[in-house]
Amino acid sequence: MSTASTVSATPPAAPPRAQASVELRGVSRWYGNVVAVNDVTMTLNAGVTGLLGPNGAGKTTLLHMMAGFLAPSRGEVLVGDAPAWRNPSVYRHLGLVSEREAVHSFLTGWEFVLASAKLHRLPQPEAAARRAIGLVEMADAQHRRIATYSKGMRQRTRVAAALVHDPQVLLLDEPFNGMDPRQRLHMMDLLHVMGAAGRTILFSSHILEEVEQVSGTVQVIVAGRLAASGDYRHIRRLMTGRPHVFTVSSSDDRALAVALMGQPSVTGVELDGGGLTVRAGDYGAFTRALPMIVRRSGIRLHRLLPADESLESVFSYLVES
Repeated sequence: MSTASTVSATPPAAPPRAQASVELRGVSRWYGNVVAVNDVTMTLNAGVTGLLGPNGAGKTTLLHMMAGFLAPSRGEVLVGDAPAWRNPSVYRHLGLVSEREAVHSFLTGWEFVLASAKLHRLPQPEAAARRAIGLVEMADAQHRRIATYSKGMRQRTRVAAALVHDPQVLLLDEPFNGMDPRQRLHMMDLLHVMGAAGRTILFSSHILEEVEQVSGTVQVIVAGRLAASGDYRHIRRLMTGRPHVFTVSSSDDRALAVALMGQPSVTGVELDGGGLTVRAGDYGAFTRALPMIVRRSGIRLHRLLPADESLESVFSYLVES
């Protein structure tokens, strides 16, 4: 990234108006008998917060209620001390990038962002559009039709349209989808700078590493419930410190089972016809100890597979613990 592009991508300091927070008070949302969000309470203040959870956990429903697109079935959603639902005035200081692409491909990037500026009735829409396009590094391609853009370019153009009115609250649903590594790094830097400038930013993701690189605070949602909340180090410890299950087969499963039972990291071993099922309380300690055990015992290891490493199982542990 050149020095010039870095300078142009630096947003101005936060406006002197009051910083807007987002508050959810006992919020639930259901569709018939299906509960999408269940009794969620959280407060988002200035800075970057990651909304982490597997696909289908309720992240998009939460974001849409914060943006005033959906009414909560129960509870209250406030943006800057005002209700989000049926309150168009919140859009003066709120920007949203939804997961679903809603971009007219026949428009150029410039026309799309300029239209957003005009819809906000900004006094200088052209200047606002230029600034927003510069923030996401799309100036070189702004006069091409969106139909010719890659997915990452379309995503950045949608972010520019959400930033055009310089919002104090920015909500992004899976914003890094389709971006190449350089684009992702630039977008992460941009979110860092805006959060440090006093804006309230929430972005959703199902990838812990994305959240770790961008946000200091993490809200974990699983099956519509708020499962955990805190800084990413705390969430990482909860996830990696959970019990792990491995399927192991070797040249002598019975001897290996006996050797494993003496390890502090192992909480249980089951022997069946297909090998061993090993339960470990410490993932790192077990995976470090196993090679030494088989080497010392003269056992040949045929297979070692984590049996419960699906994303859903990782998040579900947070709900159950």
